[in-house]
Formats: sequence, C-alpha cells, structure tokens
Amino acid sequence: MQLQKETKAADQRSHGRWYDDACGTAFALEVIGERWALLIVRELMFGGRRFSDLRRCLPGISAKILTERLESLETSGVVRKVLSPPPLAARLYELTEWGALAEPMLQELGRWAARSTLHDPTMPLSPVSLMLSMRTMIDRDRARLRDADYGFAVGGEEFVARLEDGILAIRRSGDFTSMDCVFRAGTAPPLAAAFYGDVPFEHLEDAGLLEITGSRDAARHLAGALELPPKAV
Repeated sequence: MQLQKETKAADQRSHGRWYDDACGTAFALEVIGERWALLIVRELMFGGRRFSDLRRCLPGISAKILTERLESLETSGVVRKVLSPPPLAARLYELTEWGALAEPMLQELGRWAARSTLHDPTMPLSPVSLMLSMRTMIDRDRARLRDADYGFAVGGEEFVARLEDGILAIRRSGDFTSMDCVFRAGTAPPLAAAFYGDVPFEHLEDAGLLEITGSRDAARHLAGALELPPKAV
C-alpha cells in the first residue's frame, strides 16, 4: 500500500501539477504546455539535433530555458539523449517513439492556427517548420497526380522528400543525386512565399533568394499541391 502511495505521489508531479484534471488534454499541456516546449518537439520532428542546433533554430530561447525544457521533456518521456555515430560522437536530443506521435497534433494545430485572420505567414520560419507545413498543407487529391522526389537545402539544413500517391514523406539527408527537383534557399520564407503566397519562382530567383535545379514541372506540381486553408469567418 505504501508503495502505491509513493508511486501516485511521483506521478502527481507530472500529471495534475497544474490543473488537477484527469483529461488527456490537461495532461498534454502539463507535458508540453510550457513556453518553447512544443517548438522544441517540432524542431526534433525529423531527427535528433544538437543543443547548438536547437539554439540556432529557436533564436529567441536562452541556453538556460532550453536546458530546463529539455530536462523536463526527457523526464516526461518525450525526449531522450543519444550519441551520434562515429567519428563525431556528439550528444543529440531526439524524440522518443511516444514523442514522435505528436506530429499529427502539431499538424492540426498548424492547420487550425492558419485559419485565423491574425496569423501572419510572412514572419520568420525555421526549415523544420517549412517541412512540417508542407506535410500539413498538402492537397492529396492534387498531389497524387504525379510522383516525384525533391531535395531541399534550406538555412543550412538538408532534407529529401518523396511525393507518392499524394503523401509527402520527408527525412533529413544531403544526398540529392536521384532527385527530380532540388530547391536551395538561404532561409525558409522565400520558399513559403512561393508555395503559399503564389510568388512566382522566377521573381525569387531573380532576387537571389531561391535556386531551383532539375524538373521545373515537378517544382510547379509541388507548389500547386500546397495551399493554406481558408480563413475562418
């Protein structure tokens, strides 16, 4: 009996510490509801990152707060520390299997927020945010008209995406040898402007903000399959 009481007290520190509410939504907020926590989860969605990588992608967060949030997420079972393969052997933070299940929630939050008239899509955007938005805003009916492989070199990060049967699968990789089309941009906003703001590729290329190599038709197909949801009344 004493052991059960001790276990319940230990659980109470992470569940019920804010709301004293058994609802799963309340528990989720207790786990990832503190400032920056959910954005850290977002930045880890495509694989492990170093502490310095997270600082760079979240420039508004201090080292102290980032350390605290990572410790809290690790204690809750959302994040774990691992070592990268040799020869680097750097410490990485990555999502646990349970932590990675947060992606649909992030997608729905993004889709819901984008319908607000207060949402400003022209604000700064991290490369991971752009990649996640593409998985969220893809119109599968339009996308499935063509399969293609895409490479993205954005803001110092590299991803490859496979568009097949309307589903966009994305992973971190720098191997663009077999891609149908490769996008290169110093930051994510120019690509967001092309994909969601209908800014012609040519305008961004002439301004030196975007470089596209490979199939132009594949590039236009991807852009045509991405669209922000309509604003709520």
